[in-house]
Amino acid sequence: MEDQQASRLAGGEGKVITLCGSTRFEAEFAKVNQRFTMEGCVVISLGMFSLPELPNYDWTADSSDLKGRLGDVHFQKIRMADEVYVVDPGGYVGDSTRREIAYAESLGKPVRYLSRERSARTVDGPQE
Repeated sequence: MEDQQASRLAGGEGKVITLCGSTRFEAEFAKVNQRFTMEGCVVISLGMFSLPELPNYDWTADSSDLKGRLGDVHFQKIRMADEVYVVDPGGYVGDSTRREIAYAESLGKPVRYLSRERSARTVDGPQE
């Protein structure tokens, strides 16, 4: 897997970054996605920011475990990534995101955080 990543990056292909974080930060996801895309990265983001309204489907019961299957899809997105970027304004990380971070780390994926970049910019002064 690392050989594929190295050859892809050496061949001029963009780094693949999977975004993780709370769905409440949809606007921040859009900004981060745009920034990385403009830098030439391939960005994999959340498939949806709210659960779809499905006729006759009770999300509280979720008997078909649709939430679980959607989580599995996001784990696949993490496996596809060269790195994971956590969209965590103010440092907020919920339970689902914590599981995703742990999974990424178990795979040896680098994990970066929006909140840590912002605090580094504040400490170091404005970046131009």
